[in-house]
Amino acid sequence: MNSFAGPIGGAAPIIAEKAPMIDPFGRAVTYLRVSVTDRCDFRCTYCMAENMTFLPKKDLLTLEELNRLCSAFIAKGVRKLRLTGGEPLVRKNIMFLVRELGRHVQSGALDELTLTTNGSQLARYADELYDCGVRRINVSLDTLDPEKFKTITRWGDFHKVMEGVEAARKAGLKVKLNAVALKDFNQFEIPEMIRFAHGRGMDLTVIETMPMGEIDEDRTDQYLPLSELRADLEQQFTLTDIPYKTGGPARYVEVKETGGRLGFITPMTHNFCESCNRVRLTCTGTLYMCLGQNDAADLRTALRASESDDYLSAAIDEAIGRKPKGHDFIIDRQHRKPAVARHMSVTGG
Repeated sequence: MNSFAGPIGGAAPIIAEKAPMIDPFGRAVTYLRVSVTDRCDFRCTYCMAENMTFLPKKDLLTLEELNRLCSAFIAKGVRKLRLTGGEPLVRKNIMFLVRELGRHVQSGALDELTLTTNGSQLARYADELYDCGVRRINVSLDTLDPEKFKTITRWGDFHKVMEGVEAARKAGLKVKLNAVALKDFNQFEIPEMIRFAHGRGMDLTVIETMPMGEIDEDRTDQYLPLSELRADLEQQFTLTDIPYKTGGPARYVEVKETGGRLGFITPMTHNFCESCNRVRLTCTGTLYMCLGQNDAADLRTALRASESDDYLSAAIDEAIGRKPKGHDFIIDRQHRKPAVARHMSVTGG
């Protein structure tokens, strides 16, 4: 039986407010990224230390609470919702939340429900994700070399991820690959990754590493400006800027030789703050109005203070009213400490 056929438990569909949330700089906030867990089954070297201390499970919002919070944002004009982590698909019973949120896509209150994953659990969940209304996913993949993949992820199984990507494609999911560009690791492999992705009808986006959380390595040794990478790519590809957008921060080009799209996410060399339409919710109910700033709002208290969403709605409005103009990421030899102490897995990618 296709459970996506109707609202869960006869619940009334959400009717979004006419006016979207507007931040102090006139930007409409229509995109919510939700980290459903800070845990991950990989330990990517640019993201985590090998021996991580994760949040106690008792500190996490329940899936029912996450559903209520997400639904409150949808009612306030959020049109796109992305589930992230850590690795979202390692959260126990995560498909309950996906299915609950999927009904907002069916009702028309939500334009898109999607997720970012490392691909390790996709073979198991791809068909169900599609059944719940997910149509597009991002898969993090930094190399096509199985040995290098093991090195960068520490715990990952390349072949399992490839099986997951193929399962997603067979299920009807549109797959975009995300690769973090790392100096002296994969910078000369990006052309091969472009051909691999485009040859299978997938987009590829490359991302600059970001100074978030203490890791076991020096980020100045990893950092590769994408301006430098693009110049290298233009030695063998014809790249044409195009206005294509997915709602996120990537700027896209068309690659003439492959006919596919290549995205650049450049938080360091060319930040994307002027068009930021995003806020990030953690699995503990903390709302970060900017990925690269520490200011945050505690929505868990508001959520649990009343069964009515009035208090929660007011808390969200107050938080959006403090959304900053942008972030201040720096990576150089003088700034060895991360720009923010929390790891990316806490906030969500």
